[in-house]
Amino acid sequence: MNYETIRIETDERGVATLTLNQPDKHNALSAKMIAELTQAARVLGGENKVRAVVLTGEGKSFCAGGDLGWMREQFSASRETRIEEAMKLATMLRALNELPKPLIGRVQGQAYGGGIGMMAVCDVAIGVEDAKFALTETCLGLIPATISPYVVARMGEGKTRRVFMSGRRFDGAEAVHLDLLANAVPADKLNNAIEAEIFPYMSTAPGAVAKAKAYARSLGSVIDEAAMLRSATALADAWETPEALEGVGAFFEKRKPNWIT
Repeated sequence: MNYETIRIETDERGVATLTLNQPDKHNALSAKMIAELTQAARVLGGENKVRAVVLTGEGKSFCAGGDLGWMREQFSASRETRIEEAMKLATMLRALNELPKPLIGRVQGQAYGGGIGMMAVCDVAIGVEDAKFALTETCLGLIPATISPYVVARMGEGKTRRVFMSGRRFDGAEAVHLDLLANAVPADKLNNAIEAEIFPYMSTAPGAVAKAKAYARSLGSVIDEAAMLRSATALADAWETPEALEGVGAFFEKRKPNWIT
């Protein structure tokens, strides 16, 4: 299958590498990429030869959050459209979260907003030490709603609250402390660290792995259609506030919003 925004390569062991392939846009999530990732998750989930999936990004960024074109469309969209688009993102994250294969995040660069959500749906994520991370939505007058079920499930409420509202940037070492990353390594050690995560799965029964993953998820937070709709509605609510209009407007006008003194 041909994709425009992502790339899939599978080696002889059955390890598929799913690469966000828009480096010139810092692998930001566009409507096209969201749709292709959703389809890719379904395809990879149904391929018996695939034993594990590595999720990574091309270039210096893992995923910089929402694509600027997508954000411009949301700025002037109706409430119904905003909910619909947020549900598409939620569906993509759910497809990756429920992938019946181990999903290993190879975080080779920075991740913001939706990129944090992509990390959170991985079964394990390894990143480079000098990468920067942030949930920057509140800087725009918005909230990190659609990704929140997965972020809170990964980090826990207490640790999530340390970075959920402030928009501040943090490095790989703090991402490990926050349980967003399992480990942070020098860039030249990243491939070896990923291989160390892949290797044990070559000795496990694929069906048992899928069942164990599904069972582990059933014991954690329930992220069903109702939870997805709740998050999409919360985001739509945030878009309708004066702060969002000011914050997003200021971003596109390349000025400071009025709450910064």
